[in-house]
Amino acid sequence: MANKIKLGHVHLSGCTGCLVSVADNYQGFLKILDDYADLVYCLTLADVRRIPEMDVALVEGSVCIQNHESVEDIKETRKKSRIVVALGSCASYGNITRFCRGGQHNQPQHESYLPIGDLIDVDVYIPGCPPSPELIRNVAVMAYLLLEGNEDQKALAGRYLKPLMDLAKRSTTGCFCDLMNDVINQGLCIGCGICAASCPVRAITHEFGKPQGDLNLCIKCGSCYGACPRSFFNSDVISEFEAINEIIAGALKEGERDD
Repeated sequence: MANKIKLGHVHLSGCTGCLVSVADNYQGFLKILDDYADLVYCLTLADVRRIPEMDVALVEGSVCIQNHESVEDIKETRKKSRIVVALGSCASYGNITRFCRGGQHNQPQHESYLPIGDLIDVDVYIPGCPPSPELIRNVAVMAYLLLEGNEDQKALAGRYLKPLMDLAKRSTTGCFCDLMNDVINQGLCIGCGICAASCPVRAITHEFGKPQGDLNLCIKCGSCYGACPRSFFNSDVISEFEAINEIIAGALKEGERDD
């Protein structure tokens, strides 16, 4: 077995829902920690005060730019990590934190929040509010294969991660017009309604089986784009999903014990 990678979870201005989604992998998450990754930083699970060197950093939440510690933490994370992953829509696009205006009783000056890509270079987006446990698990396994696998495994991991890497290069904002251009006009919308359900300002309605957006209400928080299951649809790798799932299932399979 190749060396284990160093995995960290950096928590900024978020609700911890993404970390709950990580934990919802249950035994799969424990298997990853047993055989493939050492959790070297996590405020709720690891007793480490300062951000260490990491192979993969999962960053949850946006950055409050009035908070000096948060700004320094995200810069330190970039400096000490080989791969930085924006975990969830707050880290990727700002999500509902873009709608914050301060006024909290204990910290009234905390009024401006940015997605982490506005301050540092980000390698991978895992969109969603929160992302599905399966997607987080798959990215963790593929990150391991990308860093420690053989040449074929590295190539497959690169193809699987490509749409999520392209999201990181695309933009730190997302609005209904992006959904219109990238999903609806491409014939990819399945009318599930999750974009309307995720919109914090009710700028999207679901009519006649399709979403309708009011751009005058849109705050460009990216919640709908991150929640849409087709916004990062990748036709180049869809034919390999079966092989990818077999690799992941094999990686997470418990080893048979000799009687």
